[in-house]
Amino acid sequence: MDLKDQLKNLFPEHEFKEEEKTPDTDKIWMQDDPILCKYEKRKGKPVTILDGYTGADGDFKKLAKEIKTTLGVGGSFKNETIIIQGDYRQEIMEILKDKGFKVKRVGG
Repeated sequence: MDLKDQLKNLFPEHEFKEEEKTPDTDKIWMQDDPILCKYEKRKGKPVTILDGYTGADGDFKKLAKEIKTTLGVGGSFKNETIIIQGDYRQEIMEILKDKGFKVKRVGG
C-alpha cells in the first residue's frame, strides 16, 4: 500500500489530480564558440573554471547546477563563470559534449 492509497483511505471524498510533469529538458541556448575549460589553483586548492558562455545567465546557472549535482562536488557561479571545486576537466568536458556544446581545454 503506497502513500496515495493511504491518503485515499483517510480522505475518501477528496479527488486527486494527476500533476503533469514537465520534462526537465529545458532548452539551453547552444552557442557556436566553444566553452573554455581551465584549471587553476586558488589558495593552494585545485579548481576547474568554465568560461566563455554567451547565452543567458539563467541557462548558465542551470548548467552549473547540473554539473555540480552530476559530479557530486561543490562550486559556484560568479562573474559569468562556473567555478567547480577540484580538477574535473575531463568529466566536465564529457558532460558538456554529451549536451551538444563545443568545449576547448585551456592549459595543461
